[in-house]
Amino acid sequence: MHGACYDPSLPSGDGDKRIPGKEAIGIARWWMNGLQWIGIPAVALIVAGCESVSIPVGAADRTPVNVEEYRIGADDRVQVTVWRNPELSVTAPVRPDGKISVPLIGDVEAGGRTPGEVAESIKKQLGVYIRDPNVAVIITELRSHEFLSRVRVTGAVRTPKSIPYRQGMTILDAVLEAGGVNDFASPNRAKLYRKLKEKVEAFEIELGDILNKGRLETNLFLRPGDVITVPERLF
Repeated sequence: MHGACYDPSLPSGDGDKRIPGKEAIGIARWWMNGLQWIGIPAVALIVAGCESVSIPVGAADRTPVNVEEYRIGADDRVQVTVWRNPELSVTAPVRPDGKISVPLIGDVEAGGRTPGEVAESIKKQLGVYIRDPNVAVIITELRSHEFLSRVRVTGAVRTPKSIPYRQGMTILDAVLEAGGVNDFASPNRAKLYRKLKEKVEAFEIELGDILNKGRLETNLFLRPGDVITVPERLF
């Protein structure tokens, strides 16, 4: 059994055939020579086909941002509905301390939580008095994030604006909302300023090519807090 190589393509059992050791070594050498003829690049292609392709960091700016689930803030207005218990349902503003007042249970922490988390907290506290309460929390007015979730367009545009952010919004959308560039603009020197962690990054935007040539390579998707600045021409 030692010094032989088993060929799985041959029948097993009594008809089992094994390749002698010397012949097995010869076959292995033949395969290695064959791979040399094929070339390493071909082998690399086969391996690469099994791996995931990494996306460049810059490409992330060309895809819509996934907006995280909204977290309630001070001055937002929420509606608490307790099914079949209208006397416990209430619509109330979130106080500066982040709390709302709910009948029967008193103050409930809402600031920094999602509507689902607040509903679960109220349900748990009401469970002491009501059997299996069904609670829903809906935000009726968004006030706390009004300025955090805006996009600003400044500089040589017809109407500088602060625009409420909408998912899927691009640079072109924001500039058109601001009335487009004015007669003194140098659109291909426009920049997008974005806060990333603790620093502000500036991205060069070829706005003139976007507006006049339909070249959308720099028509990036926007994020809350972005600022687009269009400078004037140098005379």
